[in-house]
Amino acid sequence: MAVLDIEEGAGFVILTLNRPESLNAFNEELHGALRSALEKASADDACRAILLTGSGRAFCAGQDLGDRNPATMDGPPDLGETLEEFYNPLIRLIRSIEKPIVCAVNGVAAGAGANIALACDLVLAAKSARFIQAFAKIGLVPDSGGTWTLTHLVGEARAKALALTGMPLGAEQAAEWGLIWRAVNDDALMKEALTLVAQFAKAPTVGLGLTKRAIQAAADNTLDTQLDLERDLQREAGRTPDYAEGVAAFLDKRKPNFSGRRG
Repeated sequence: MAVLDIEEGAGFVILTLNRPESLNAFNEELHGALRSALEKASADDACRAILLTGSGRAFCAGQDLGDRNPATMDGPPDLGETLEEFYNPLIRLIRSIEKPIVCAVNGVAAGAGANIALACDLVLAAKSARFIQAFAKIGLVPDSGGTWTLTHLVGEARAKALALTGMPLGAEQAAEWGLIWRAVNDDALMKEALTLVAQFAKAPTVGLGLTKRAIQAAADNTLDTQLDLERDLQREAGRTPDYAEGVAAFLDKRKPNFSGRRG
């Protein structure tokens, strides 16, 4: 059984973490499969959106601790090396892909699993799903961008509370706090997620990608720097066929037919 299920849609791809017996916890095989699939989707002009979800009753329980168990090793593991080799490149890749990445959190998202979900562009979660910064329970620090993402999304006070207590945060509360976009009924999750990526698959992909880049940069930019960035990105967007098509469709009072291409 493949550890990652890959399903092609009309202009999008569905990537499903597929280690349900381990709550889709990451091992090296899953890391390799997911990174390869994301890189392929990023490079494929025919793929204009990505949906990430999990199989079974969990989205992802984070790291498979059986692979990093000190009791079975000659000495303490170098978890910094694990982050440098696997998790950090994955988060950077998700953030760098200039196509919408939707995450459908179908169940518990714990540890690195929670933070990988939060690195995606739009997060939908089943109302039964929970987000857990489980690191405090085993003496570790939130990783996979967790300390950055939590602080930027919900502020220092809530970020510290989630990270230091490891308390589960329900999907509806996560949405109220602005940690995710929406919490939906469990039986509607995949329908809503698929509707969203199908919409993105017909959208002006370059403009959406540039928008993603600008919003991500805003967290660290001054207003003046951001204004300059908007100028530069708008110049680039204005030269795309999709801008010309969008204007023509607006003036003709018809639905636009975007190609998603730069030229």
